[in-house]
Parts: sequence; structure tokens; C-alpha cells
Amino acid sequence: MTRSAAWTMPGRIEVLGKHTDYGGGRVLVCAVDRGVTVRAERIDGPTGTLQASTDAYPGTLRLAAGTAPDLPAGHWGRYVHTVIERLGANFGPLPAARLTITSDLPPASGMSSSSALLTASALALADLAGLPATEAWTSQIPDRAALAGYAASIENGKTFGALAGRPGVGTSGGSLDHTGMLAGHDGMISYAEFDPMQILDQVALPEGWSFVVAVSGVLAEKTGAAQASYNRGPALLGQILERWNRATGRADASLQGALRSLVGEDLAAGLAEDEERWEPLRRLADEGAERDRLDQFLVESAVLVPRAHRALRGGDLDAFAATVAASQSLAETHLRNQVPETVALVRHAIDLGARAASAFGAGFGGSVWALVPTADADGFAAEWMDRYRASGAAPETAIALVTRPGAPGRRVGSIAG
Repeated sequence: MTRSAAWTMPGRIEVLGKHTDYGGGRVLVCAVDRGVTVRAERIDGPTGTLQASTDAYPGTLRLAAGTAPDLPAGHWGRYVHTVIERLGANFGPLPAARLTITSDLPPASGMSSSSALLTASALALADLAGLPATEAWTSQIPDRAALAGYAASIENGKTFGALAGRPGVGTSGGSLDHTGMLAGHDGMISYAEFDPMQILDQVALPEGWSFVVAVSGVLAEKTGAAQASYNRGPALLGQILERWNRATGRADASLQGALRSLVGEDLAAGLAEDEERWEPLRRLADEGAERDRLDQFLVESAVLVPRAHRALRGGDLDAFAATVAASQSLAETHLRNQVPETVALVRHAIDLGARAASAFGAGFGGSVWALVPTADADGFAAEWMDRYRASGAAPETAIALVTRPGAPGRRVGSIAG
């Protein structure tokens, strides 16, 4: 019996692939070298109960499966409670435990601190209960890609294989975050697709270059009005997919699947750039927000992400930068998930000489990455923040940090007894 278990889960950078994952589309994503560590230890108490504390906030939470916590929407304790409810429903009651959570990842920054917390909590508690050694677990979660998919399903509430869904945290996202945290390799950017879920390639960030991440200070919280705005994107794509399946008699699980039926193997090869072939799908979207949302998905997933992957694979930073700029423009004009602060940070980064820059994450706040020479990264970060603060738009919590693609989530120790 395992007496304690711990996992470290990194944050992630969505290099490209803005809001494509829940449509089954393609992304470029990597872990960062900061994250959340969750340590779980057995304690005396009823099964399905939990004591949890974090270095970010004072006090200890007491949570129990089957009892809704009296916590505000978006509170970190709701993510932990969602974990114990889902694991208990899928695999049986968990042993009573104490969770200790530490983090050096900025919260609500767009770097997926909440998904890192949820995923690390799920895996530490699963190890504590011995779940990865059971047939019920291994039959449904055979590898890291499947593990990422299951972690995403805990968060969004969807069924995963034979593991029945139940209410998640309230957001209708995909599994980009969890894939970036779990399925990559140290120093590499993952080129992934979500219908079917697969890692298509791992490509290195060119030697001598780093990401500088500017945390805008505008909290990217998926609660209240921000949650409604975030969930509107998946809802619009879902409506179009329903019309497609009714009109064609097909049963495609995602818009990526619908697009594949129109362009065939060219989609697999990343060469589906002839927009006339997409027209049967586009005709099903109403003019305005629906059409804009669909067009952003199609161009981002079928054209820009594959093009950016080819550019990175070939070391062509000019082509990569042009592709990133096109993606950022679509986020502002069609996806409409940007705020003035993230738009300004992208502009400041380019003005200061960044090779490329893009806002990333859920949107409505969060962060921007800039690609700069490693030797200049620290100086660039300071100058970038100075420029942002001088504009008068920067909240006091704005910061910049330097990173390269980091290692995926990992166990950091367990004690048997």
C-alpha cells in the first residue's frame, strides 16, 4: 500500500492552435519549466474525504465526495473536489488523504495553472489509491496521450471511453493543456491532433532561442461572464457540427472529422489549404459570429498550425513568424478572445525586436509569448515590462519570465507502507 505520492505538473505554452483542440483540430504546445506540485498522504478518516492546503492561500480545506463545497466559482478547491468526485465515480471511493500543494506557476495567467492543479491532484490521488495498477485503469488509460485525455475529461465533465462523465469545473474545453503537460518531451514542442487524439511529431525550438512570457496581469479566470464567453466558442462549433451531421447523414465526432471528409489525405499531410473545398461546411454557418468562429478554426487548424510546424521543422523562422502573426490577427478579428492588454503586449514585443509573438490560452486575459534569442531574453523581458508599464495599461501583477520547452509531468516520490 502506498502511504504517500506526489506529482509535479508543469504549466504549458500554446505555441499555436488557438481554441482548436475542442474541435478535434491541431496544435503546437509545450510544457514550461514551472509548475504545480501536489503531495498526497493517507490519513485516518472516512473514504472520499480530503484535507487540502496550498502555499498560495492560508488555511486548510476539508472536502468530501458527495458534498458540494461552499466555495466561490473558480476557487482552487473546486478543482480538487471535482477530482475526488470523478475518480470515486469511475474507480471507487478514494482513501482519506491530505493534499499539500505548492506552485511557482502564476495563477490565472493563461499558462494553465488550474489544469496543472487538477491533473497533478488526480495523479497523486490515483497513485495513493493504487489505481494505475488496476485493470479498470490500464484498459482505459494505456499511455500518456490517453492520460491527458482522461485528465481533460475530469475538467470538462465528458465521458472518456468507458469512464462515465460527471459535472466538471464548468468549462467546455478540450485537452490541449493536459497534452502539453503530459505527452511531450523535455526541450520539444508537440505537434498534436485531437480527432483522433495523437502526437504527430515532436519538434525542437531552434537552439539559441527562448520564449519570454509576459503575464498581462489581467486574470484569465473561466468564471462568470468570462466563462460564458469562453464556452460560447465550443457551443458555436458544436452547433455547426450538428447541422453538418444532419445535412450529410454522417456521424463525425468533431469539425476536424467533418473537414477530413472534404479534403481527405491532404488534411493528414497538413496540406488542406484550398478553402474552396471547405465551402460545404462553411455554408452551414450563419453570417457573423458563427461564420467567423468557423473560419478561425478552419484556417488555424488546417493551414496555420501545419504551416508553423513545417517552418519549425525546417528552421525557417521567417515563415514561422509570418504564420504566428496571421494567427494572432485571427484571434483579434474572428475568435474575439483578446483584451487590449494582450493586444498591446504583442505589439510591444514586435516593436522591441521579438522574432514572433502571440497571445495564448483561454483568452480574455492571460499571457503573451515572445520568441527571442536566449542571450537577450532577460534584458528583453525587463524592457518589455517597462514598455508595458509605461503605457499605463499594466496591472501591478504583470510580470515576465523566461523559459524553454520543459519536461512533462512526473512522479516526484512515493512512500510505501
